[in-house]
Amino acid sequence: MDDPSHARAPQGTLSQAEAVDHLARGDALLASGDLQDALGLYQRVIGYADPAITAAGLLGTGNVWFRASREDQAMASWRAAAAVGETPSAYSAWRSIAAQLVRDGQLPEAIKAYREADRRAPSGDRAEIASRLGWLAKETGNSGAASRYFARSRGGGVAFSITYAIIAITVVAYIVAPPDNSPDSIFGRLLLDKSLVAQGEYWRLFTVALLHESPIHLAFNMYALYLVGPVVERIYGWKLYIVLYLACDLAASVASFVFGDPLVASVGASGAIFGLFGCLFIAGRLHNPILDRQSRGLAAQIGTLIVLNLAIGFTFGAGTIDNFAHVGGLLAGGWLGFVVVPRGVPTLASGWVRTSGLPLPSDPRAGTSLRVLAVVALLVLCVVGVIVGSDPSRFAGLG
Repeated sequence: MDDPSHARAPQGTLSQAEAVDHLARGDALLASGDLQDALGLYQRVIGYADPAITAAGLLGTGNVWFRASREDQAMASWRAAAAVGETPSAYSAWRSIAAQLVRDGQLPEAIKAYREADRRAPSGDRAEIASRLGWLAKETGNSGAASRYFARSRGGGVAFSITYAIIAITVVAYIVAPPDNSPDSIFGRLLLDKSLVAQGEYWRLFTVALLHESPIHLAFNMYALYLVGPVVERIYGWKLYIVLYLACDLAASVASFVFGDPLVASVGASGAIFGLFGCLFIAGRLHNPILDRQSRGLAAQIGTLIVLNLAIGFTFGAGTIDNFAHVGGLLAGGWLGFVVVPRGVPTLASGWVRTSGLPLPSDPRAGTSLRVLAVVALLVLCVVGVIVGSDPSRFAGLG
């Protein structure tokens, strides 16, 4: 293929309808892999009097070169399309430029290009662009800007970390409700007493995560939450993160209720935290979310952390650690990580682009309906578990 000349004039006179038809045919040929003919059609409209048509021709030309693995020529064409001015192609051109700069490792320049794309992004794409800017800011060491961009990518609903809020609430709960198994204490009214759950005190399935039996127990759990929580929150956004945490908390409690010793009460947030471990482990490998360096390091080690903690629980901690809660939370988190596609950060799949420079359709698993069905399926399973675990025969000797 010949190198295009960005300043070339059309051969002959094209009407606007013919120029638009050239662009449409070029898109179709590029989609079918006919790069040479697509290039000819795109080049034919470069220099057209209407800047929007010229910019579209340059954008298409850049996409041809990119498909042909000639990234330098693609960048030149995209930059030329962006330089035409404020045309419908400007956003796609800047976005393609930014993505190529990331691939080239030029992160500061990529930030500038994504900011140009952000200025022109349609409303439906702004959260994704903000998330990419957040990732780049964090990768380049600007944690303050990263926090602001990530907050924007989550819809600007909260300017603080939900994980840190959960940690603060749990610490306050330990101060307000210190270990005290007497039935009339706050601690006694919130712990996972299985016989009382069977009698209808279902709130205990959730409030168990607020209680801890010692400062060391609290410190270990909150440190684990401090490590894994922000990563999962960033991947899924704060609203879905709350749902994931509560769903894993519930699943862990139900597993303890059904399979654990009915005579032994339980406390602690470790079941919910194991759920976040499972969610990150599966989502990180299945959906390939694009993370900053620190988060990638944790995600790479999460499998080892899961195995190590389970091994401790079933050996040294046998009889004192609620392993059923850990396994129940882990499986619930893994299920949700499998079904629910991350939306808080871009994924490897979302990095692919159409020949027009626009993103490919998102994974259908990212749809709201499937998210709801996944959570509902887990809730139904938990309800069945509570019904099965409430069999009076299990508690016949407790009267």
